Amino acid sequence: MPADESSAAPGADRPRVTGAIGRALTPPLPAGPLPAGPGPLAGLVLRSRPATGPRRPPTARGEARGTGTPPGPRRGAGVRRMYEQARRAWDRPLTAYYLILGSSLLITVLGLVMVYSASMIKALELARPGTYFFRKQFLAAVIGAGLMLLASRMPLKLHRALAYPLLMGTVFLMVLVQVPGIGMSVNGNQNWIHLGGPFQLQPSEFGKLALILWGADLLARKHDRRLLAQWKHMLVPLVPVAFMLLGLIMLGGDMGTAIILTAILFGLLWLAGAPTRLFAGVLACAGLIGFVLIKTSPNRMSRLGCIGASEPGPGDSCWQAVHGIYALASGGWFGSGLGASVEKWGQLPEPHTDFIFAITGEELGLAGTLSVLALFAALGCAGIRVAGRTEDPFVRYAAGGVTTWITAQAVINIGAVLGLLPIAGVPLPLFSYGGSALLPTMFAVGLMIAFARDDPAARAALAMRRPGVRWKTMRRRVMKRTSGER
Repeated sequence: MPADESSAAPGADRPRVTGAIGRALTPPLPAGPLPAGPGPLAGLVLRSRPATGPRRPPTARGEARGTGTPPGPRRGAGVRRMYEQARRAWDRPLTAYYLILGSSLLITVLGLVMVYSASMIKALELARPGTYFFRKQFLAAVIGAGLMLLASRMPLKLHRALAYPLLMGTVFLMVLVQVPGIGMSVNGNQNWIHLGGPFQLQPSEFGKLALILWGADLLARKHDRRLLAQWKHMLVPLVPVAFMLLGLIMLGGDMGTAIILTAILFGLLWLAGAPTRLFAGVLACAGLIGFVLIKTSPNRMSRLGCIGASEPGPGDSCWQAVHGIYALASGGWFGSGLGASVEKWGQLPEPHTDFIFAITGEELGLAGTLSVLALFAALGCAGIRVAGRTEDPFVRYAAGGVTTWITAQAVINIGAVLGLLPIAGVPLPLFSYGGSALLPTMFAVGLMIAFARDDPAARAALAMRRPGVRWKTMRRRVMKRTSGER
C-alpha cells in the first residue's frame, strides 16, 4: 500500500463540514496533543486560517477605517440636507405667491401696531385723541386691502390698459399741487393737495406706480417689436417722461421721492438690458443733477453732514438723526416693551412716519427690527423670483420695478435711521404712517400677487386646491384601475 494511503486517517473520505453547522457539531478539543489513532474526532477536518502574525482585536461597528476612532456623523451632512430642503421649498410653484402675500400682510399689520404706539403722544400734543393717527392709518389699510385684492384679480390686459390713464391723471394732479390755493405745504415740501377735513393727498406717491406700469408697458411693446437693441428706443420716451415727473416733484422740494423715482427708472433700464455705457451715462447725468441740487440747498447739505453723527451739533442740526440712534441703542435685545418708548415723548421728531423704525427698535429691540428686515427681504426675494422666472416682458419689467421701488425705499429709510445715509424724508413702505404712501404700495403688492398667480405652474397648483378637484381626480384614478388591482 502507498505511504500516503496508509497515513490517511479513518473517515477521511467523508465530506467536510464547515461554517456554523460544523462548529456546532465539533466537540471541544481536549487539552494537550491530539491522539494519533481513531477517536471521537475521527472523520472531521478542522479548517483554520494561516498564521500570518498576531490577530488584531475586532473593531467596533462603524469604526472609521485607518483611524481606529468612530467617525460619528458626516461633516456637513445636516447643512446639505437643510440646503436641499430649502431649495425644494423655494422651487415649489406657490412659494413666491405665499411669500408676497404673507410678508406684505405681516408688515402692514405690524406697522398698524407700531403706528398706534408711536403716534399716541404726537396726537395728544395736537389736542387730538390718542387713536387719531391710528384710525386714519387703519382706514387707509382697509381701502388698500381692497385695492390689493382688486389688483390681484385683474387680468394683465387690464393692468396694461390702466397705464396711460394713471400716468396722465398723476401728472395732472402733480401740476395742481403747484397751483396756489389747491396745493399745500407740509414740512417745507409743496407736494400735497387738501381733500377736506383731515385728509390730504400726495400725488407724487402715485407717480411711482404710474411710472412702473407705463414704463413696463412701453418697454414690453418695444421688446415685442425688437426695438430695444437701439439706444434711441431704449431711452425715448421713457427717460424724458421720467425727468418730467422728477421736475414736477422737485418743484415742491421733495428730493426723497425724486430719489425713489430715479431708482425705479434705473431698475427699468437695467431689466430692459441697457448697455453698460448707456446705463453709466444716465447714472452720471442723474448724479450730476443730484449733486447740484444738494450743493445749492443748505438744508440738504446739513442732512448730508449728519451721517454718522453722535452729537446734535451746532444749532441741533442733527437732533433727529442722533435721537434715532439713541432710540435704537436703548432697545437692547428685546426692547423696553410695546408702548414704553421714551424718545416718542417729544424727543424724536416724526416718530410715526420717517423714524418709526427707530421706535420699533426701542420698544421691540433687535428682535423686532430684525423681524422687519427679514419680512422686507422675503418680499424682495419673492419679487426677484417672479421677475426672473416669467417669459412675459411686461410682467418682468413691472415686477422688477415694484421690487426696486419697495426695496430701495426701505433701504433709504432704514439707512437714514441707522445713520448710514442722509435723512431723505421717505416713509418705510407698508409700515410708516401715511395713506398716500400706503394705497399705491398695496396696489403694487396686489400687482405682484397677480403676477405670481399667473405663472402656469402656480395656476395648476391653485386649481388642484379648489374644492372638489382633488376628489374628482382621485375618483377618476380609481375608475381607471383594473379589477385585479387593489
